[in-house]
Amino acid sequence: MKIHEYQGKQILKKFGVTVPRGIHCTTVEDAVKAAETLGGKVWVVKAQIHAGGRGKGGGVKVATSLEKVREYAGQILGMQLITHQTGAEGQKVRNLLIEEGADIKHEYYVAALTDRATQKVAMMASYEGGMDIEEVAHKTPEKIIKVFIDPLVGLTDEQALTLAKGISMPEGSIAQACDTFKKLYTCYMETDASLAEINPLIHEGDGTVKALDAKFNFDSNALYRQQEIVAMRDLDEEDADEIEASKFDLAYISLDGNIGCLVNGAGLAMATMDTIKLFGAEPANFLDVGGGATTEKVTEAFKIMLKNPKVKGILVNIFGGIMRCDTIATGVVAAAKETHLSVPLVVRMKGTNEDLGKQILKDSGLPIISADSMAEAATKIVAAVK
Repeated sequence: MKIHEYQGKQILKKFGVTVPRGIHCTTVEDAVKAAETLGGKVWVVKAQIHAGGRGKGGGVKVATSLEKVREYAGQILGMQLITHQTGAEGQKVRNLLIEEGADIKHEYYVAALTDRATQKVAMMASYEGGMDIEEVAHKTPEKIIKVFIDPLVGLTDEQALTLAKGISMPEGSIAQACDTFKKLYTCYMETDASLAEINPLIHEGDGTVKALDAKFNFDSNALYRQQEIVAMRDLDEEDADEIEASKFDLAYISLDGNIGCLVNGAGLAMATMDTIKLFGAEPANFLDVGGGATTEKVTEAFKIMLKNPKVKGILVNIFGGIMRCDTIATGVVAAAKETHLSVPLVVRMKGTNEDLGKQILKDSGLPIISADSMAEAATKIVAAVK
């Protein structure tokens, strides 16, 4: 789950990280009033979408008058903002953050994230913060300083100092930088985040260290104990089919191909998508029905896949362990009938009650294409679609 920048800054502030004063707005008039409330002579008008690269896409503008605030707010609100993370279709801007200006002397990068290789939390920082951090990571990875934190110990003073000195933080700002890193780590842990990123982290002319942006991703499996964060969810920023799938406990992600996939188990689902690509086609989705799929869940999965006009065929790939093949077969038959399936359907089943499942498919009278191996299933669905 993701949240907006203004929400991320509310969380950072709660944990003691210094952030600029800002006000969330949804109308041009509110944006002007927000600038008046904040006071000063410089304001930043910032589009709020769940994607990075907003500045390069024209979604962040510095205003030096209330008239400019009005002008920029009018330009940004409602625009289809295209960044390197939104794709070509872009994302409609429905929210703004009006923020006081900052006396930026330098921009840094810092983030806490889960490192699966070491089974620890990695905190990484770089002197090269700002909009081009991805390029820095790709071309000059040595400029990114990393420490690995034992969750039983936490971020130590020594590790925090390593980061602060590693990114050449000015001497007068090192103490606050170390304090900021520790508070970011605490925030990351206590909110069940999988990513807590500040880009840029800045120091101002007076030495103040401040978070000028905030990006969070949260572990969906832990949201049941993070109700305040769940309340920040913005459904307008999420794929409608993915929202619908979540209501039925289906793990679904939309992709750009033309072959719908229904699989049980995330690893098998990824292998199925790879096999489809290997045989010359593209998957239209990732869909894991899990180990406890019912006829109703399979039917809903078919409905969601078939909403996508790009889908020209469906591949069902089931390993019957906890999930019995006959249960899936019954669900597939019911789903095909209820949705009046009109695209090719290939089903491959292996495992518990495999023969019974295949018999159910055979007795259905539906034009279901059977396959015994993943290669055969992929070959048949690709041929059927072509």
